[in-house]
Amino acid sequence: MRVTGATVRAVNGLTARWAATTNGGTVFSAVGVWPVLALLADGAAGAVRAELEDALGVSAGRAAGAARELLAGLGSVRGTETALGLWTRRTLELRDAWVAGLPTGTHGVLTGDTGADREALDVWAKRRTGGLIERMPVRVTPDTDLVLASALALRTRWLRPFRETYLAPESGPWEGRELLGLHRESALLDRVGVADTPHGHVTELKVLGDTAVDVHLLLGEEGMPPGQVLGAGIGVLARTHPVTPGSRLPYGEAGPGLGVGRERTGTPRPPTLDVTTPAYAVTAGHDLLERPELFGLASAVRAVPGHFPGISPHPLCVEAARQSALARFGARGFEAAAVTAVGAIGCAAPRPLWLSTTVRAVLDRPFGFLAVHRHTRLALAAGWVTDPEPYREGGFLH
Repeated sequence: MRVTGATVRAVNGLTARWAATTNGGTVFSAVGVWPVLALLADGAAGAVRAELEDALGVSAGRAAGAARELLAGLGSVRGTETALGLWTRRTLELRDAWVAGLPTGTHGVLTGDTGADREALDVWAKRRTGGLIERMPVRVTPDTDLVLASALALRTRWLRPFRETYLAPESGPWEGRELLGLHRESALLDRVGVADTPHGHVTELKVLGDTAVDVHLLLGEEGMPPGQVLGAGIGVLARTHPVTPGSRLPYGEAGPGLGVGRERTGTPRPPTLDVTTPAYAVTAGHDLLERPELFGLASAVRAVPGHFPGISPHPLCVEAARQSALARFGARGFEAAAVTAVGAIGCAAPRPLWLSTTVRAVLDRPFGFLAVHRHTRLALAAGWVTDPEPYREGGFLH
């Protein structure tokens, strides 16, 4: 995937700022929002242009090009699909220069029949995410002149699958619950590490996928809020926080949910990373206008002309901006999707003879996750798990 470092930093920066506002179980994708905001910025003026630049982290002059680069780069990653859609009322005149900057085949028509238009947009969302997101997050109204949307879907299979097991936490928020646990062992101790951040220590566990998309599970110290834990994960991607890898951790309690010890074994065995985590499925809907300043939309919602002269000579203001997102983590892999839209208007035996080191990680209380493109370190999706899957026979991702 070819995406400039500046764009990766800009998108990850939006992920970190969005994470700082989260509370409770959720999933979101700044990668889904960013191209939409970038294309709006390309046609914006005045305060709206300046606010969108602040939200994007790049100048409006290069935003559209960066959005096209990002979408093309994501589309080149195996297992990842992206799409951009624009629908306008037949009578809305658009600037040729702005439309020319959109991917081919992007532009559709709003017929004025709200029922038919809603159905068409829902079909687009479902098709572009392989059925993971079934409806367009914004609803077309009789006054809607324009809808600009992005879709992102990613699927990856673990290079080494987990084994499904029974997990019953003995303390913490999940005490007494019977959960669908996932367990595996590995000789690669450095798949886990402990980050030293200004807010406390965060354990990061990398689960590698077969499409160059990995999932980083993040467990902070007890009491650390989601925003700080997810922000720490973004800081690790940016290499701003020092990380002690699993092979260099001290014996004893080495980090949140992480212990290092020596165990007697019946046969010689190399050092082992032992991982137990719950399976999870998270869905969320986000109204971006609840925090319009975060997304550069504070002025864009005001019903005054002059916001987007580079898009259309017809005065436009933002009437709705939403994202629907989903993430599933199971024994065999991970899948996530997001549609973002802006509308305008883990017996007794003989005494063992050998000693072997084991690094054991147990995620048995709320934790965060980042789906990360391995080579660019771009965060594709982020979330916080508070309600993991209950224990049952079989899993949900096959």
